[in-house]
Amino acid sequence: MTRTLTEPLQSFRKVFDGELITSAEQATYDTVRALWNTEIDRRPAVIARCVNRSDVVAAVNFAREQELEIAVRCGSHNAAGTAACDDGLMIDLSLMRSVAVDPSARRVRVAGGALLGDMDAATQEHGLATTAGTVSHTGVGGLTLGGGFGWLGHRHGLAVDNLVSAEVVTADGQIRRASQEENSDLYWALRGGGGNFGVVTEFEFRLHDVGPMIDFGMLFYPLEQGGQALRIGREVVAAASRDVTVFMVALNAPPEEFVPAEHRFKPGFAVLLAGFGSDDEHSELCQRVRSAAPPLFELVDRIPYVGLQQMLDEANAWGLYCYEKGCNLEELTDEAIADVVEQVSRKNSPLTYVAFIPFGGAYEDVGPDDTAFGGPRSGYGVYAIGLTETPEQLPAERDWVRSFWQALQPHASGIGTYVNTMVELDEDRIRASYGPNTYARLAEIKRRYDPDNLFHLNANIKPAG
Repeated sequence: MTRTLTEPLQSFRKVFDGELITSAEQATYDTVRALWNTEIDRRPAVIARCVNRSDVVAAVNFAREQELEIAVRCGSHNAAGTAACDDGLMIDLSLMRSVAVDPSARRVRVAGGALLGDMDAATQEHGLATTAGTVSHTGVGGLTLGGGFGWLGHRHGLAVDNLVSAEVVTADGQIRRASQEENSDLYWALRGGGGNFGVVTEFEFRLHDVGPMIDFGMLFYPLEQGGQALRIGREVVAAASRDVTVFMVALNAPPEEFVPAEHRFKPGFAVLLAGFGSDDEHSELCQRVRSAAPPLFELVDRIPYVGLQQMLDEANAWGLYCYEKGCNLEELTDEAIADVVEQVSRKNSPLTYVAFIPFGGAYEDVGPDDTAFGGPRSGYGVYAIGLTETPEQLPAERDWVRSFWQALQPHASGIGTYVNTMVELDEDRIRASYGPNTYARLAEIKRRYDPDNLFHLNANIKPAG
């Protein structure tokens, strides 16, 4: 903490119910400032651990008055590390994790610091769920504000497509409710515009009947059959109804009991099928995969929906070093598949994986101008996530991720990059991600609610004018 903050911080403590932490409390400070991506090591001047919305108001006012950079931390599951800043104020929402379900109205209210696992657990008590991500220790806030796709997307769209309202503390320290009926411009911007418009202290989502048990299939192919696996997956995607979500992943086989010992850690490709409707359809699609080419091994079973949501947690555990990059393909062509397979054979870390996310279905039910989301709603999103256990391994993996991304550029569509996967947050890429019309509309709303760009540590949209 700098000397000039000593007196203002004393005044801040008088209006703050939560916990204020500086580097003077070294052990606690180092624990709280740590992020999921271990490569990011930033030292805020003050960490404000909020316990209610009044704390968030006080924190925003303090940062504005003291001219401190603001970082907002929810789950901090972000490769770019925007949840922390050097010498500024980290507004830490991680103590605000309440979830309130109204099963009759099929609505859930989620506090700004809740994790996806908190929301999944609470809603599944009533056999309900909404679109969330694929790693349960991700924060609801960061995932949602950027768009939010997951296992339920093909059936129910993006997280922002299911957002009914939000409570937001804006740059002037005011608490505003954003919905279709109230502050509708802010509501539109929050659904894809990221953390540019304030600190969201509560989200309200629409819920759907899901689970508690679902059908799951993982059929794994060795590296030399990677092209065949992706072509099979492509065919199954085209054949599946909205009740079955199909992902493809290039990864190393996990060291799980269902994997024969001789195949554990072996690189390859998996076709994943999550069924939320007819058992028969899921079974038929799994058989279609097998018939096209027998997998090296498989796991097909009924599992809890919360188990599906936690399936990738360990592969994306805290303590790893990360670099990622993604692009969008209108089609997964044979030529793109050939380049993917060649690049995957060159990856270094056994922890690194590439996810192929098919869109379409319910994603396309929402018009391109209905939300601020600038990413894909059709075609495929392809995301290379480079993960290593040590910092010394990361540079080589970063180079590989960049070469993989570069190899796919001849096949990439003109649709904007999904901002939640962006690590290099340069202005040109952000503008391209949203497109000129959406970006201009966001910039005007930014001017209205944050004219001084107080909230800029994000995929930043500069205020118009």
